[in-house]
Amino acid sequence: MIRVGIADSGVDGPARASVIARADFGREGQQREPQEAPRDRAGHGSALAALIANTHAVELLDARIFDAELRASAAQTAAAIDWLVAQGARILNLSFGLHEDREVLREACAQALSRGVLLVASTPARGAAVFPAAYPGVIRATGDARCAPGETSWLGTTQADAGGAVRTPCGKVAGASAGCARVSAALASLMHRQPCATREELLAVFRREARYQGPERRLS
Repeated sequence: MIRVGIADSGVDGPARASVIARADFGREGQQREPQEAPRDRAGHGSALAALIANTHAVELLDARIFDAELRASAAQTAAAIDWLVAQGARILNLSFGLHEDREVLREACAQALSRGVLLVASTPARGAAVFPAAYPGVIRATGDARCAPGETSWLGTTQADAGGAVRTPCGKVAGASAGCARVSAALASLMHRQPCATREELLAVFRREARYQGPERRLS
């Protein structure tokens, strides 16, 4: 089983059965006693967790950083990343973006990458770069309207590396967040098939097996 860490609004619903550990983090990065019920007031984390758990080859680690408003500080996010890595996550799904670079977040991501963890973070299809997606070594994922559920794309642009279907079955989450989770799910499946593969080898297979190569061509 591949351990996938999700830093988000918590996991409720069917995907909760795949969660093996959970923790909550306050704005200053302090770890708190996990809120149990209802855990996910926004529905965001649960929708994304369902996409990842659907691979049937994962164990989920649930780091709750968002409340109903889906806002988190850099310290909060960094503490969640550190905890997820300490719990043995092989992949981190980070379906959010902060508009400003923060040292504490940059260092947490660098430490995770140095331990061989794959970081998959959402990035908008257009517009300014966001963090942690903009950090070196992070896989930048977005929504791709060409992709059906189960399909991915290799974009290879200055904006994004990979993409996935833009909607979730529950309809509560769409766009880059959903695409990010689908890319994480695809990488977890590949890692399950090839557990000893390096990051570069996994990404090479991901690119080769992607349904679409390159960005969508829009007619003017």
